[in-house]
Amino acid sequence: MFQSVQPSQGSSNAANRPELFEEVKLFRNFREREKYDNMAELFAVINTLQWLEKAYIRDAVTPKEYTAACSKLLVQYKAAFKQVQSDQIPNVEAFMKKYRMDCPAAMERIKEDRPITIKDDKGNTSECIAQIVSLFITVMDKLRLDMKAVDEIEPELRELNDTMSRMGTLPTEYTGKDKVNEWWKTMSSMRAADELSEEQIRQLLYDLESAYNGFVRCLGA
Repeated sequence: MFQSVQPSQGSSNAANRPELFEEVKLFRNFREREKYDNMAELFAVINTLQWLEKAYIRDAVTPKEYTAACSKLLVQYKAAFKQVQSDQIPNVEAFMKKYRMDCPAAMERIKEDRPITIKDDKGNTSECIAQIVSLFITVMDKLRLDMKAVDEIEPELRELNDTMSRMGTLPTEYTGKDKVNEWWKTMSSMRAADELSEEQIRQLLYDLESAYNGFVRCLGA
């Protein structure tokens, strides 16, 4: 014979209270959801930077791969932190303390604001690299979002061209700078309201991706 097992008092109470099975939401409106999304993005960038530093120390990534990835993450960190910064979180140290993040290598990289593979030249080269990476990403993202008007693309493309011209450490065989310059000249001769054709957008994206990949290779040279 089998003896029936009676549910405990606790499980009986839970069964009579369906609200206990409801999903707990961290946010009540769009603004609160965006706040948590922004914090999650910053948390992820810092963690990724920490793991990248560890991977480089263990020789799991090449100096070239590390330099490119670290430069990109530092740009993303700055953008992510701006969305989170407040009176309660005035700096990244406060954010990491609040969410109990143990990421000393990432913290060191953020403080130095440059990959460990790039020597300290009082910030001149590292600042140019950060700007170039950011501008490449910005222009390519705009094109992928179907932004095609000249006044939507040309300002960042002009800044990218100017910043690359200031970076004297780029090797002469790097052709990406010439490609960017050619496209900037093309767009600067157009009117603000003019739009790039689908063929032009496709070619510009291809040239920018090639120029960006070439730039990344130059960082590890």
